Amino acid sequence: MTAVPRWRIAAGIAVLVAMAGLLGVFTPIYFHNLQLQNFVGGLTQAVDSQHSPDAQLRAQILQRAHTLGLPVTEDNVQISRSPGTLRIDVRYLVPVQLPGYAVNLHFYPGAGSRP
Repeated sequence: MTAVPRWRIAAGIAVLVAMAGLLGVFTPIYFHNLQLQNFVGGLTQAVDSQHSPDAQLRAQILQRAHTLGLPVTEDNVQISRSPGTLRIDVRYLVPVQLPGYAVNLHFYPGAGSRP
């Protein structure tokens, strides 16, 4: 059995450190999106939301998104109603600056009620 060169061990450790760094950057963003998704789902299922004005629902969503540190604006929140149903869609992107690379993460949390 031959010994593994030190440079290969160092390269493997560097890759693992880079992956852990990416995990540390992306995990909170995805977790906050999941929390927003659950909040929107809860709003559509709440009985009092069926009769709440769109502006009030939009304000609640914006407040929750800003509490989570998500860059959601009024234009990102779409509320549609039909007889007995409520549909809320939130479409936004989160810009992430990585060393030497920038990426925009697109999110589409949404939910609807059933009649």
